[in-house]
Amino acid sequence: MIHLCVCVLTLVMSSTSYADEEADLAKQLANPVAALISVPMQLNYDTDYGVDDEGSVLRLNVQPVIPFSLNDDWNVISRTILPIVDQNDVPFSGVSEFGLADTVQSFFFSPKAPSANGWIWGVGPALLLPTATDEVLGAEKWGIGPTAVALKQQGPWTFGGLANHIESIAGDGDRADISATFLQPFVSYVTPSQTTYAVNFESTYDWENRNWSIPLNVTAAQLLRWGDQLVQIGGGVRYWVESPDGGPEGWGIRLNFVLLFPR
Repeated sequence: MIHLCVCVLTLVMSSTSYADEEADLAKQLANPVAALISVPMQLNYDTDYGVDDEGSVLRLNVQPVIPFSLNDDWNVISRTILPIVDQNDVPFSGVSEFGLADTVQSFFFSPKAPSANGWIWGVGPALLLPTATDEVLGAEKWGIGPTAVALKQQGPWTFGGLANHIESIAGDGDRADISATFLQPFVSYVTPSQTTYAVNFESTYDWENRNWSIPLNVTAAQLLRWGDQLVQIGGGVRYWVESPDGGPEGWGIRLNFVLLFPR
């Protein structure tokens, strides 16, 4: 009888420990500068590209996040966005391309503890790397600029914003210069069962051509445990509020898969 009670108590404590860990991880995933190693993979499908609105683009963003401890007070968070693109009938019918696009690499220097009023923040450089495998998929330019993020977490809610600005500094002189500002306000809610509901805008303003690209993303994601591996799986819809001529229109789809590696 005593052995049975011990086994039951052990199972309950283990279950409670897992639940607490998963609740904390779900909250960390809503924080872009959390000290958590993860590999998000984000698949976006958008349509109505090109001069005749017949084009489509399938874009897989591989986005590893790796934190490094600088000292007792500061972390630096490496965030990479490596796009793999399959586009069809872009910019016009009969033209298709598959391969890597340009990479955006960001480093956020972030305090380990929130501020006195609860804000979490990070600042650092953002780099544009010409990794495209075809000139159609990239700008053939090197770029650099500042990036920053600020957010607050209150109970199950997370709200804040991320921004960067990139200017081209080198590359193919025959290609257009780059001057682009990215703004991403976001809000998310994590339920007791570790389901995360999120809404964000991913607005980009092109200062060279003076136009906006603004998709609105609405997603839901669930934290799961596959054996010893923690993953988050989700998806949702996106709507193009604004896009340049020849850009996507209407509704799109977003799917997310995240591998987590807690320390």
